Amino acid sequence: MFTNYSYTVDKRFMRYAQIDTQSDPMSNTFPTTEKQKDLSRLLVKELQEMGITDAALDEHGYVYATIPANTDKKVPVICFCSHVDTSSDSSGTGVKPIVHRQYNGGDIVLPDDETVVISAKEHPYLASKKGDDIITASGTTLLGADDKAGVAEIMDAANFLMTHPEVKHGAIRILFTPDEEVGRGVEKVDMRKLAADFGYTMDGGELGSLEDENFSADGARITVYGISAHPGAAKDKLVSAIKIAGEIVDALPKDGLSPETTDDREGFIHPVRIQGTVEKTEIDFIIRDFETDHLEAHETFLRRIMDKVLAKHHGAKATLKVTEQYRNMKEVLVNHPEVTANAAEAIRRAGCAAPENEHPRWYRRFPLVVYGPAVPQYFYR
Repeated sequence: MFTNYSYTVDKRFMRYAQIDTQSDPMSNTFPTTEKQKDLSRLLVKELQEMGITDAALDEHGYVYATIPANTDKKVPVICFCSHVDTSSDSSGTGVKPIVHRQYNGGDIVLPDDETVVISAKEHPYLASKKGDDIITASGTTLLGADDKAGVAEIMDAANFLMTHPEVKHGAIRILFTPDEEVGRGVEKVDMRKLAADFGYTMDGGELGSLEDENFSADGARITVYGISAHPGAAKDKLVSAIKIAGEIVDALPKDGLSPETTDDREGFIHPVRIQGTVEKTEIDFIIRDFETDHLEAHETFLRRIMDKVLAKHHGAKATLKVTEQYRNMKEVLVNHPEVTANAAEAIRRAGCAAPENEHPRWYRRFPLVVYGPAVPQYFYR
């Protein structure tokens, strides 16, 4: 229908992927890394070049912009959201995206480290992409498709709408956030400034996937305090916080309550970082469950493990601090079924609908469809 439009999503993604935007879970600043703003500044520039005059970057690293309504029909204001940061688990420096033209269906060997192979057997979804162009990293870094693919999608959609005024729509708000990967993505979002009725986060997986339910999440930190003594005269004096932390982790269930042993809607307690010395060692956990009230039970269970281990070590102390991260969006969306229904209809009209049994509407990662200012704390990523 729109033969005069040249899609830009792949070129935008390749450009964005090369900008290092790693967030830092150990930082106390916001955003946690200033380099995230490098991409955000570019996005503002490109949005302004499209004619979106209010595109701006705030001091916290959020990009806000509006595609103005071009219809007099009263329709809700919707928001499209993605995050610019990439995970701290692998380098975001020197990313070299590679386009594999007309994928042949086999394994993909990444050239900068030939031991890194994307296996067609281990990733059966690749079979449906035979003949398509596929973009990967070169083998030594993250690609950053989580979530620069979402950023590129939104930017191309904005470009399309700004160049095709014959496509009628209400006001559309754009939000690009920092620090999603460290669980702080909407910590400082200004919901009044955003001023959307509801929103959709572009951060998914397979074509046609749609999720309207997700884990509720807390973070937890156990800090163990030991007693240091010179190792040459430490008998009956030294109490190692490192060893106590190891015992706490080892006491976690081996056959459940962990990401590697759970499936579907099962919750878990997952240690993600240990750091410390004999005197003081910290263990960071992420705690997840689809039922929000189950989080407290998991946290109580973790505290009992901590107390039981601690009781064996005279003189040692420990604290457990829990931080709320985000909640299951279903708790809000259950009262607004039209938000999910509209997204499902849009996917169907685009010819991208997937079989319902292959893509159930719950998600073991983060929310993709979120409701807005009616309950602001639920507009999260």
